Amino acid sequence: MAENGQINYIDTLGQVLEARKEWLEHTELGKFKEELRVFHTSFATLYNIYLKKKLIDEDPYKQEAKISEIEVPDSSSFPEVKRIEQLTIRLANYDNQLDFLVNFYQLGVDFLNLDRMKRIVGLVRYIDWVSFSADSQSMMTRSVVYITNQSKVGVDAITLGIISESLSRLSKTTNIIMRTIKDLSTYYRERYKLDIRKKITQSMSASDATLENIRKKAPTEMPGQPFYRELIEEIIKEDYSPSGIDLRDAILNSLRIVDDKPKIAKQVVDFKAILLDGIQVIGNSSSTLAEIVSKFDENQAVMESRKKGFLEKLKDLIKQMTKAEPDPVIYIVEYPDGTKGLPLKEKLNFHQFRDELEKRGKILSSLARGPAYNKLAVMTEDQIIVYLEKYIKEIQNLHRTISALDDFFKTNVLPEGRDKIKGVKPELSALKNSFVKANQLRYEYSAQKEADEQMKNLGINPVIQPAAEAPPPQP
Repeated sequence: MAENGQINYIDTLGQVLEARKEWLEHTELGKFKEELRVFHTSFATLYNIYLKKKLIDEDPYKQEAKISEIEVPDSSSFPEVKRIEQLTIRLANYDNQLDFLVNFYQLGVDFLNLDRMKRIVGLVRYIDWVSFSADSQSMMTRSVVYITNQSKVGVDAITLGIISESLSRLSKTTNIIMRTIKDLSTYYRERYKLDIRKKITQSMSASDATLENIRKKAPTEMPGQPFYRELIEEIIKEDYSPSGIDLRDAILNSLRIVDDKPKIAKQVVDFKAILLDGIQVIGNSSSTLAEIVSKFDENQAVMESRKKGFLEKLKDLIKQMTKAEPDPVIYIVEYPDGTKGLPLKEKLNFHQFRDELEKRGKILSSLARGPAYNKLAVMTEDQIIVYLEKYIKEIQNLHRTISALDDFFKTNVLPEGRDKIKGVKPELSALKNSFVKANQLRYEYSAQKEADEQMKNLGINPVIQPAAEAPPPQP
């Protein structure tokens, strides 16, 4: 049987969840609906531009679609030759699903649940608007990036501005929507756990409260309800483990709503610090470039390790003695072209590129903790963001070329040297993480800057001490 402490927790949790439900219903869901509306409007604007530019076709079945529940459109891979056909079908479905979500879905606390939140997340993240890049791992995102780039060709400045504004709004609203979904999901997780406690575990002893015993009782006590193993395991830890009291207290604190009405103030944000953090993230990739240079040197040695004749050996010896520049080594590398969607071949001077990597690594090292960083630290925000965008672009370009050269070494080395070639996939992943994180900081700067301006327009000036806020809910 449950102890008095657990029974008291069930009562307290019920009260706290009821208060949080009221807060969500009367405060957060209104904002949530509006952000979803902005999200759909922004996508619909792009969708219509794609249609007008003939980048996709009109789906003849779009108006006939009958939707009774949100379903995330197909995101599986498709061959390049079927891009227009697949995007026509999928984007029409996506627009319909968003329209249904915004105009017909019951966005109320009692109607929504963990399953429906998962469906909404799937829709919002179907295309990665926050990291909208041709390098995205999502094929749908890459495909939409491609047609978006095509939609900018030959249009006037007004249309370009509309495209840019729509993409910006999609990115910003995605972040806002996901924060609200996090709040909602926290509520539904704890409400589900409360129902399990009331109907099943409240009458169980510590020895009886096992995953299997709870699973056996669930269909009878909670018919039609899904069984979330992860949440059941949380209940067992919170109610029957030595650390249970601390865990339960943490949950209650995360759910409570703090009344901060008397303090209409906003914490001062150090905007320059956000940009400088982005600079340092880029700078910290210097060691990654150094590791890539080292591996590429070894790979190049393997490429040159074929048996040489006497004259070639003599020529190499003379060059070493005279410290002459090595002969150009030109490789034909191949990488995807985001604008054409087809592989693009390019000549690459290995030694020149290798020296560029080494030079770039030294510059980045200075950005992380050297003179270059100190110079940037005294610049204005407008100057710093220009440099940040420049460095992000440079790392993205280096990432593309390094990846192509990595593939070249692996596919063009002689069979006897294949085992000696060193891949740089871990380093490529680290490089990508650096420019993705730097980009996130750049977006964070822009979003917070805009929010700060809006607060000032409302006459709310920032203060040094932050206003009391609700504790962040646990995901």
